[in-house]
Amino acid sequence: MNTAATHSTTVPLRDPAQVMRLARLGSLHQSRLSFMRILTRRIAREGWTFDRPVFDIDAKGVGHAVLSTHTPDRTYSLVAFAHDLPADMRSDRVIAEAWDCTFTLFDGVPTPDDIARLSKNIPLQEAGRVTGSELSVSRANRSVRLWEHVVSSLAKGQQPDPEKIDAVGYLMRTTAVYGSGKLGAADREMIADRAEFATPFQVEMLSVFLTRAFVRDLVQHMANQRAAGDGKTAAKLDPEIARSMGIGNSTGLGMAPFLLNHPVLFNNWVAARETAIARVRSVETASADEVAVFRDVFDRSLHSVGHWHSEHPIQVKKLAALKADLDALENHITTADLSADYPWNRLYTWAETHLGVDAQECLASLILEPYGALVDDLADHMAADNTPTFRIAGAMTLGKLSEILQDAYGWAVTTDWKQPDNKARAWYVSEEKLEPRLGERFEEPIEDYEQPLAPGLDAATLNQALAHWPKETSVAEFLLRHPEYRHIVRRAQIVGRAPYAEIRDNTISKDVLPIDMLRCKLAFFGAVHFDPRSDRWVRICMYGNAPFPEEIQSRDADLWVYPDGKEV
Repeated sequence: MNTAATHSTTVPLRDPAQVMRLARLGSLHQSRLSFMRILTRRIAREGWTFDRPVFDIDAKGVGHAVLSTHTPDRTYSLVAFAHDLPADMRSDRVIAEAWDCTFTLFDGVPTPDDIARLSKNIPLQEAGRVTGSELSVSRANRSVRLWEHVVSSLAKGQQPDPEKIDAVGYLMRTTAVYGSGKLGAADREMIADRAEFATPFQVEMLSVFLTRAFVRDLVQHMANQRAAGDGKTAAKLDPEIARSMGIGNSTGLGMAPFLLNHPVLFNNWVAARETAIARVRSVETASADEVAVFRDVFDRSLHSVGHWHSEHPIQVKKLAALKADLDALENHITTADLSADYPWNRLYTWAETHLGVDAQECLASLILEPYGALVDDLADHMAADNTPTFRIAGAMTLGKLSEILQDAYGWAVTTDWKQPDNKARAWYVSEEKLEPRLGERFEEPIEDYEQPLAPGLDAATLNQALAHWPKETSVAEFLLRHPEYRHIVRRAQIVGRAPYAEIRDNTISKDVLPIDMLRCKLAFFGAVHFDPRSDRWVRICMYGNAPFPEEIQSRDADLWVYPDGKEV
């Protein structure tokens, strides 16, 4: 992908060998090219309107609602089903069978017949089936203690405690948001030509954006009902408090293989971000307004990081290092001359020498903020059509293939794969849960079921197989004799054209941290405040501080991700 063609860059893109290490990918931060912000900018720019034609929910919180958004060309509707879920059935596990709320994003405005059909399927999730009229299927559970605190406070005519709000950050968390054909929903190919969905994951981001509005309305409804039962009137949730809360999400191992299974798409995400960074680092002089924007979002980022909580030892250590590094960066910024030539390149180069990876990536995101006109067009290059790229180039010589292996998989070629620690883990799919799992290769009988999610090992094995073949031999001739290498040959050829397609680390070592892959993907979504609960699953918050649908034309539809310090 060559997205730099329309903007000259004097600073080169960062080397994939640097960028694609798991420790760095697991330290990415949201940016202007995160999918949530791409969506909210579009909503504001195109003047989307919203309404709530249906809100049929009883005093027990059971029923359904419809929230619709009208784009310049189409209407999409979140159909939400609220349930009275017993406490002993509430679970964030993917194998749960009941939830507090279930949702679908409907293509258009649902009729009563549509609602009746959906009511028999959406609450069942995997056990139900939907049609091409449904674009996503999702579910969410309450944060029980915070939900009850907010409902009871409002019912008493009081506002909830800001400290309790801040400690959690959301009233509900999604446990799955499915799109792209899941359960019979519309395949991406059916909607990819719509401008509003051309960027990846816009269906899912729109679903969560509307879910957040529904959750706010539902908690107010429940407070109103409780107060009315006592002959009182509930307080209206303060808009600032409401805005401070996002939608939580629990994400586990099921998401981790996505980056490995979609190399072209992954390349396009990373290449867009790297191109944006290179463009901004190539800016020769910064205006006073651009410097002011940067200083503002940096200060607000400090505030956000200060409210980032975690109890997991890995994240506690990373947070401490990030906060210390940002303090050092703050001190440097106060004395740095941002009016000098190439200020952002100077600043980033300083960070590479003086700061850890997490702070470097935070800064890389922050320097993009003053330059929407320079980088926002890259959102149009983040999707991918895998079909042409996945054709094997049979005419390529083995010599050329070997060069690609040495360049992209040099780390793997030199790894001693006979050492048990270097292949201690194995990825497989659980028959019971139908979800990816990471097991202990030498302790569990799983090797026969291993998924091809160790491209480093595969590349090293291929490299050994090529050693005795003449370099001028074609790939086609080699694969006729050794078809077992087709998958890694294809993958290597993809990396030869898409340099950011491959994670350049060992995905089956005893030290691999799947949460690095999870954070990488979720950062591209636009998530903040990552809170690992183990090395295999993480909680996040989405749309915290974002404007609600009715506010998006009157409030900041872009920099909302950085609280201004006045937010709750």
